[in-house]
Amino acid sequence: MDRFDAMRVFSRVVERRSFTAAAEDTGLPRSTVTDAVKQLEARLGVRLLQRTTRHVSPTLDGEAYYRRCLSILADIEEAEGAFAGAKPKGMLRVDVHGTLARHFVLPNLPSFLETYPDIELFMSEGDRLVDLVREGIDCVLRVGTPADSDMIARRVAMLEEITLASPAYLETYGTPEHPDRLDGHRMVGFHSSASGALVPLEFIVGKDVRNVVLPTTISVNAAESFHAAARLGLGIIQVPRYHAQRYVDSGELVPILQDFPLTPTPVSLLYPRNRQLSPRVRVFIDWLTKVFATQT
Repeated sequence: MDRFDAMRVFSRVVERRSFTAAAEDTGLPRSTVTDAVKQLEARLGVRLLQRTTRHVSPTLDGEAYYRRCLSILADIEEAEGAFAGAKPKGMLRVDVHGTLARHFVLPNLPSFLETYPDIELFMSEGDRLVDLVREGIDCVLRVGTPADSDMIARRVAMLEEITLASPAYLETYGTPEHPDRLDGHRMVGFHSSASGALVPLEFIVGKDVRNVVLPTTISVNAAESFHAAARLGLGIIQVPRYHAQRYVDSGELVPILQDFPLTPTPVSLLYPRNRQLSPRVRVFIDWLTKVFATQT
């Protein structure tokens, strides 16, 4: 194994905190990964990793060497690609919000893979704040204002939100005309995945933003159940327009309180601050930014 391949293997061990996971990622036997790191340590004359039966972590020297490896490998990949006129290639790991994936990412993905046929995409779905380096993820797509972290957040869209109820609900409870006159109304509760708390309804009234919590018959923590409960007449909901437009078009849900909109919800791509982006990550981020620019 040459020096640069050994750097790649070592970097993956640091990122995954595991020789076994690094071996799976690189397609190498675990013994080869272990030998590569041992040979690096022997050549450098320092201990790069602390090893226990359950955990692998870089030493101070290992952390410093890891950061140099990232910079060197990124420079090599970019330089060779530019010189040869080659397109980016290799494994790209992204984690995306599920509804965004199905509405925006997947329908447009064939064109991306046709443009970059040598990129192999692994796409997981979630909405938690993953540890990108520890879990071997290159970037994540998230809805909402990003929490403070050591990641760079690149905003790609602002989603319009709407307030909805079913015809059956409005027939039973009446159509509200103002956020201050919601007595007797109910909402479908939605629990935040980040905090577990019930998300209030939000309305912009003049220059003020008002949060309203109504009684609930049912509360959920999944988007599809949220929509289904509203269509069954169980309460008022607020959701991104793109995700509910088909139900509005079919008449299953009706926009209400349209004179009192919600604050648009940001969509962001996040990636590590301390890692130079590889060409395959860079082209994916640029492509996804254009997708949202043309469809939102």
